[in-house]
Amino acid sequence: MVAALGLPLNLLTWIIAGLATLGVILRPFSWPEAIWAVAGAVLLVALGLLPWPAALEGVAKGTDVYLFLVGMMLLSEIARKEGLFDWLAAHAVRAARGSATRLFLLVYVVGTVVTIFLSNDACAVVLTPAVFAATKAAGVKQPLPYLFICAFIANAASFVLPISNPANLVVFAENMPPLTRWLATFTLPSILAIVTTYVVLRLTQNARLRGETVATEIDTPNLSLGGKVAGAGIVLTGAALIGASAAGIELGLPTFVAGLATTLVVILINRGGLVEVAKDVSWGVLPLVAGLFVLVEALEKTGVLTLLADLLKRAAQADPAATAWAGGAVVALGSNLVNNLPAGLLAGAAVQAAHVQEKVAGAILIGVDLGPNLSVTGSLATILWLTAIRREGEDVSAFAFLKLGLLVMPPALALALAALILV
Repeated sequence: MVAALGLPLNLLTWIIAGLATLGVILRPFSWPEAIWAVAGAVLLVALGLLPWPAALEGVAKGTDVYLFLVGMMLLSEIARKEGLFDWLAAHAVRAARGSATRLFLLVYVVGTVVTIFLSNDACAVVLTPAVFAATKAAGVKQPLPYLFICAFIANAASFVLPISNPANLVVFAENMPPLTRWLATFTLPSILAIVTTYVVLRLTQNARLRGETVATEIDTPNLSLGGKVAGAGIVLTGAALIGASAAGIELGLPTFVAGLATTLVVILINRGGLVEVAKDVSWGVLPLVAGLFVLVEALEKTGVLTLLADLLKRAAQADPAATAWAGGAVVALGSNLVNNLPAGLLAGAAVQAAHVQEKVAGAILIGVDLGPNLSVTGSLATILWLTAIRREGEDVSAFAFLKLGLLVMPPALALALAALILV
């Protein structure tokens, strides 16, 4: 069948991977993103472009990501059902004291903290329902400005700590610098990315915020025992992630154990509810991620990894600073073309194979982490965010997000790279 098409095998692999990625981005017929990723993976195997054992190997490479996502989604769902988000929302609205801009800043600060200590995916999964609950409690007519925060800060603050984004662990792998050197390298770029993202978001959403009214007197619901357990589970999960990162342990299993344990404890307290929790978890994210891993496995078989590593090594030896600038920018753009999960896997493998200088690796990491703020499918965190807001009856088209991303991402990326390379 492949021979009848008259196309080189590697080219056909790239075409299928590209079309599958395009399907994830554009969602033709409004079909879920997972369908296109899985369809691309199945087609590669069916045409013999990727042996099925290699496809299974690609799926298996995502095990840590699957565990991490399931743990976070369980935490988010049990917290939502137990009213934790409604309780937090009431306190947030009271703290805003009737000011839409103060509520905006408050959400941004909380989003930054959640991303730093729980990861960017957790910000999308856990914070988004809480922010929607806060806007609903405040009587806000246009919740999107506040919801946009959850999407953009999830990426902008994702290189403050190694655990702030699982991609950080992929890019540096066994060459992960000590925490003190990490902070010395990325603190200033992170601050500039976070502040710049806030300023641009604030300016672009100013018209909506100016005409918004925020309630000052709202009822604060009582937090049930189950809600307190869910809150404690989220805090303990953050502590477990920090500990796992310091010990060099992958983050997926600790997150899964924490999420499952918290869910089971709450279910035991309530004497039921497992089916309801399981039914409302967004399981469709898992086949999406698995499909992307298979696409990456197929691309690696075409020799692209060796090509990238050789190119990166030669460029870094000739001019490290220029390579850092170009690497950060190219990876930032590439993360939006193929999603930063496969882009991070390829870039991380190329960085490890090329043994480049730490600043070059750091610039590529910033591109992987911050670049996805350009498009709605740039990162897994943004896809999770999109899934979360759709559950609440909101939606953002790819074009609408791109228009905002074109304003938000480039200045943040430029300043973060400048701080890394020049300072």
